[in-house]
Amino acid sequence: MSKQVPETIKKQVKRSFNSKEVKKEKNEKRMKLLKEIQTKAFKRAEKYEKEYLEQGQKLVELKQKALQEGSFYREPEPKLAFIIRIRGIVGVPPKPRKILQLLRLRRIYSGVFIRLNKSSLRMLHFIDPYVTWGYPDVETVRALIYKRGHARVNHQRKIIDSNEMIYDKLQKYDIVCMEDLVHEIYTVGKNFKHANSFLWAFKLKPPVGGFSTVKKSFVNKGEHGNREQYINTLVKKMI
Repeated sequence: MSKQVPETIKKQVKRSFNSKEVKKEKNEKRMKLLKEIQTKAFKRAEKYEKEYLEQGQKLVELKQKALQEGSFYREPEPKLAFIIRIRGIVGVPPKPRKILQLLRLRRIYSGVFIRLNKSSLRMLHFIDPYVTWGYPDVETVRALIYKRGHARVNHQRKIIDSNEMIYDKLQKYDIVCMEDLVHEIYTVGKNFKHANSFLWAFKLKPPVGGFSTVKKSFVNKGEHGNREQYINTLVKKMI
C-alpha cells in the first residue's frame, strides 16, 4: 500500500512548478524585448549616421557657396558644451564653488555636458578660471558615452553595459539605445535634460604630460576657459 503524499509537500511542488513557469515566461519576454531593442538600435544608428553625413555635406556646400559669392558663412551658434574641471578646491570662492557643485563638477578631471544658453554662459563666466570647455563633435560625444559613460541608477554610479539599462530608464522619452543617447546629447534634443541627468559626471584621466599652466587662459597659451573645437583633441587625451 503506497503512502499518501502530505498536503504540504503537494503545495511546495506546485509552488516550485509555478515559479519555474513564471521565470520561463519572464525570460522569454526579456529575450523578445532585447531582440526588439537590438533591431531598433541598428535602424536608428543607420538613420543617425546618414543624418550626420548630410549635415556635414550641407555645411561644406554652404561654405563653398559663400566663398564663390565673395562672402563668409557664419555657422550657427553652438548649443552644446563639454566642461572639464582642471583645478582643485583650494582657493575657490563660495560662488564658483557652488556653481561647480550644481554642475556636478565636484572633483578635478570630472566632466559634464551642458546646454549653452544665456544662463549657462553666465555660470561659465564665474567658473572660467577652474574649468576648460568647448564644443564637442559627435565623435567625442560618442567616445565619452561608450568608453567613460556611467548611469545614475537609484543614486548609484553604474557602468552602461547594455541598451536594456537605457531602455528601462529612458524609454518614455523615446531613448532606447546608446545611439539614441548620443544623438539626444549631441543635438541637444527636447529630452536633453533627462538624457544628461541619466549620465553620471564623467571621470577622466589627466592628460599625458599634464597641463602647461592652469592659471592662464587657453587664448593666452594656458589651459582654462573656452577652447572651442580644440576640446575634442583634449578629450581624446583624457578618455
